[in-house]
Amino acid sequence: MFGMTNTQCSIAITTHNRKEDLSVTLEWLQRYREDIVEIIVCADGCTDGTQDFVRESYPEIILMENNPGRGSIPSRNRMIRAARSELVLLLDDDSYPVEDGFFSAVECVMRECPEIGALTFPQRSDEFPETLEQKDFGESQVVATFTSSGTVLRKELFKSLGGFPEMFFHAYEEPDFAVRLHAAGYKVVQWNQLTVRHHFTGAMRDEGRTHRRHARNEFWSTLIRAPWILVLPMLCYRIFSQCRYACRRGFSWVVREPQWWWQAVGGIPEAVKQRCPVDTASYRSWLRLFREPKPFIKEEPS
Repeated sequence: MFGMTNTQCSIAITTHNRKEDLSVTLEWLQRYREDIVEIIVCADGCTDGTQDFVRESYPEIILMENNPGRGSIPSRNRMIRAARSELVLLLDDDSYPVEDGFFSAVECVMRECPEIGALTFPQRSDEFPETLEQKDFGESQVVATFTSSGTVLRKELFKSLGGFPEMFFHAYEEPDFAVRLHAAGYKVVQWNQLTVRHHFTGAMRDEGRTHRRHARNEFWSTLIRAPWILVLPMLCYRIFSQCRYACRRGFSWVVREPQWWWQAVGGIPEAVKQRCPVDTASYRSWLRLFREPKPFIKEEPS
């Protein structure tokens, strides 16, 4: 039974037709049963029996369903807003915390450092095999973004800043939220004393499709968040940088680039409708964090 704990953290996992990977993650999370309030799983358009598996094997887990699928971003919005705890750990269906005492440490950091709006962690990922046995990830840093496969957010702050843009469907919700946190005076901190294991499964994962969604959503986010003086140069840079990346991946990627261009153009009216820019100074300083993360120094109470 969840909830018999002194910590105040929920776990939110979105999944789409990866029942086998989800089963590994949920089995691992049982070691933290006494350390969390609840696990919420959103089965987004699943047709592989995920829902029945969760109901039968883990009846204590809160199961949400999207039929048809609405995307990982609307799923995360729904779970975070429904969570009973102020702190919510976002995970993928193939990622989970590694260390014992993970949640106690997280709550301690978030309680002592109210300036942290998002607490993210290094990932021990099959995508980067050298991280699997890495001993030292360095000092904790203030960074420009986070990953939804292993980040703690503050529920009420998340709600007050409007959550993730649901028009994105999947990808780039993290930088879009991070720039709003930055402009509101909060920090995204990569806390390098804790880690997340991310198996980065190939199931239901199409790198090219993810790239095109990321590029499209990055374009929309620029329209929504950038001050007008920076919109045109930033859009030109975004298109150029994404095209350059596609060129590095090969001809088959390049010929598919127009797919996201047309999608991005089609979404311009909605992006302009949702436009809520941050101030120029905040936007510029947020961009600098991509190149130059800063050491995290705990703020002393005034």
